[in-house]
Amino acid sequence: MADDIRELTGVQVLVCDPDGPPIVTEQDALDLVGAAFLGVEVVAVPASRLDPRFFSLGTRFAGDVMQKFVNYRLRLVVVGDISAHLAASSALRALVQESNRGGHVWFVPDLDALDARLAAPAAGA
Repeated sequence: MADDIRELTGVQVLVCDPDGPPIVTEQDALDLVGAAFLGVEVVAVPASRLDPRFFSLGTRFAGDVMQKFVNYRLRLVVVGDISAHLAASSALRALVQESNRGGHVWFVPDLDALDARLAAPAAGA
């Protein structure tokens, strides 16, 4: 499947193909931002497409990527199982916990969880 735009709970979401190109540079993140300018509010990126540096906070790659989406007023959602990364890093666990309390960057296990999160009253936070 290619990246496609879906409506989840009334919100336009760019759902990225798990087999699409990896996101290894800030430019790769900006390319997704550009694709999102087709009228979406949320970009759902499979965790498998993110370079492993994203989950190693000392590299600052996660912060750089997340900031690109915030700058362009797009919500970034990392979709998939990141439990191995979480087990290896208390800092990442804290980031995920804090991000999921806010409205700009979320980490969810699957698209059903994203749909439920978008339906929740606090989704616009």
